[in-house]
Amino acid sequence: MNAQNTGKEPSSLGRFLEKKNIKFSPQRYGIDALSAMAQGLFASLLIGTIISTLGKQLSIPILTEIGGYASQATGPAMAVSIGYALQAPPLVLFTLAGVGIAANSLGGAGGPLAVLLITIVAAEFGKAVSKETPIDIIVTPAVTIIVGAVLSIFFAPAIGFAASSVGNAIMWATELQPFFMGILVSVIVGIALTLPISSAAICAALSLTGLAGGAAVAGCCAQMIGFAVMSFKENRWGGLFAQGLGTSMLQMGNIVRNPRIWLPPILASAITGPIATCIFDFRMNGAAVSSGMGTCGLVGQIGVYTGWLSDIAEGTKTAITSFDWIGMMLICFILPAVLSYVFCGMMRKMGWIREGDLKLDL
Repeated sequence: MNAQNTGKEPSSLGRFLEKKNIKFSPQRYGIDALSAMAQGLFASLLIGTIISTLGKQLSIPILTEIGGYASQATGPAMAVSIGYALQAPPLVLFTLAGVGIAANSLGGAGGPLAVLLITIVAAEFGKAVSKETPIDIIVTPAVTIIVGAVLSIFFAPAIGFAASSVGNAIMWATELQPFFMGILVSVIVGIALTLPISSAAICAALSLTGLAGGAAVAGCCAQMIGFAVMSFKENRWGGLFAQGLGTSMLQMGNIVRNPRIWLPPILASAITGPIATCIFDFRMNGAAVSSGMGTCGLVGQIGVYTGWLSDIAEGTKTAITSFDWIGMMLICFILPAVLSYVFCGMMRKMGWIREGDLKLDL
């Protein structure tokens, strides 16, 4: 039988998509693009907020101004980051800046999710027409911006409303049932942090702040500090800083080999979450993206601190108290370290966690 009739040869559409590097896959859209969007958020809104806060606290106006410029670039930074993850050619990549502005502006509180979805579509359309005509320099950016802008005009408000509605529902439920939702949010967001997806982008997309944001911070810290401390025997100081101030995602390979090593930080997050919500009223009233950052560069803690300052400026909080600082230290550092270490010790004795199971190749 002729090879062309076996059904194994790719169709003309398949060959075209392959040539254009367009791959419809959960990995590319749900992991690569989402993670890149989080980096775009970090490089704009998050770093801008941090610099602005430093400027205000140190009375250095130029830092406040610089931070403002960085924050204004949020939409374009996210869109270009997503385009980079999708391996968009230069003309598509640069044109996505305008798509990001449109989607983020029209998406409102749920702008990040609108940027993610609309940028993916606009980028793939741009890639499809790239270098297909003699006037590529006009056609490619025109198609990219028109597709992105039209989608933004018609769909970004609805996407943003849906995302913020889900976030509001989670925050409302956490206020109503702080104990159970404290556990749920802390565990789920913490797990997302260690998985190869972006917990920061998820929190940003849902505008997850307030008490639910505080629970999310607790869960992320439990994963990062938990893995850093319980693997200290294997990884020493390099592992402590790489995981404690970097990311617990480094342990994913080990988790695949022995999923039981994930239990100590998960159990720790199930404890610190409700402690954050029920005892310390621990809230993230800074940038929503900070809720999913944990102790990565201390961004979660800086976000909580900037939230305190915002509350004071708005008159909803009178001052930052010692109780606030104690809560932050316990929830973000001390309890995750102690609880994960204890749980890990118990599982080592049970034979669930063996010597070398947490070893990283650093």
